[in-house]
Amino acid sequence: MPFITGEKTRKWGLCLGLVLWVGKEGMLCYAAADTAVIPPVEFSGSLVKTIKGRQYHAQVFAKGDRLRLEYRYAIRTERGYAAIEIIRLDKSETWYLMAQQKELLVTGLDPDDLLPIRPALPGERSRILVGDATAAGRATQLFEVHTDHHGRVERFYEWVDLDTGVVLKLVSRDREWSFEYERFRLSPQPAYYFEEPPGYKKRMSVTGPRGEG
Repeated sequence: MPFITGEKTRKWGLCLGLVLWVGKEGMLCYAAADTAVIPPVEFSGSLVKTIKGRQYHAQVFAKGDRLRLEYRYAIRTERGYAAIEIIRLDKSETWYLMAQQKELLVTGLDPDDLLPIRPALPGERSRILVGDATAAGRATQLFEVHTDHHGRVERFYEWVDLDTGVVLKLVSRDREWSFEYERFRLSPQPAYYFEEPPGYKKRMSVTGPRGEG
């Protein structure tokens, strides 16, 4: 079990990995003293993800176990370009909206490419509280996190929002990979953002999950 050091821990505690690993039962976490269920957080934010010097900009909408990413520039898939990606953790699927074809390209989730929402990371081995910090203009706690995932040892700096427990910034110390929210807003999100658009035809991917690093 990962350890935490530092003067204080928040009521949201340490979640058991990404939302992906929790599954359909909700966001189950271990609080400092006992087990607690954290209500799903709904928010929107402007995200910048950097991989080997290349930046991906997206507007993110989150509602419980569902995410919607609207990219500034369309991303390429096996069926063409898609500007909107919907992540359905309840179905273990990622959907790419192909507007020109009126198709919904469905792939399985790739854990290595999933946007972390809750603090604990896959393969986490240790967690040290560095101190108070800020990210996206909000009060956070900065952690140094060590992981060993699929044999790859990696160190991260992680900024966790004090009020919600959402990861607002994550930087790998061992490879050129990071993400951060430039803007973050708590607000209810409409359910239809995360559903199949009317008139779209579902098509299953033949190549499987798309990885970006």
